[in-house]
Amino acid sequence: MPKDVILTQEGLANLKAELEQLSTVRRREVAARIKEAREFGDISENAEYDDAKNEQAMLEARIAALEEKLRSATVVDASDIGTDVVRVGSVVHVKDEAGKANRYTIVGSAEAKPAEAKLSNESPVGKALIGRRRGDEVTVITPRGERRLQITKIEVGV
Repeated sequence: MPKDVILTQEGLANLKAELEQLSTVRRREVAARIKEAREFGDISENAEYDDAKNEQAMLEARIAALEEKLRSATVVDASDIGTDVVRVGSVVHVKDEAGKANRYTIVGSAEAKPAEAKLSNESPVGKALIGRRRGDEVTVITPRGERRLQITKIEVGV
């Protein structure tokens, strides 16, 4: 049974756009590569054909995965998010033990991008922040060791 995918409105739009791109433009490109490779002759020893067929299989697998994510998606409604408690869709301002301030957007795992400070609700930091309030201090066990974060502000980010 597939697990529920939690998405923000932005994440939903991004997945739909990627699915549209893959199922139209990319499918045509791969089909054209297969057709071109077939024209090279005997397909039993044709590396171009094998490569194109492998690309097609990976493309179809990605399309199927995106369709499944969209089927099981729960979209976070901005009107349900307040600034009292950290939830998926919240923008959380924290300060660490060294006084360094960070700003994280809590998102579902399908749209997490740590490099852009979009943390999954299933990540160590995301899990620790969910359900907490402004002023709360959380201790997080990360791969780099233990971190203590104090929540300084919660905003609606969806």
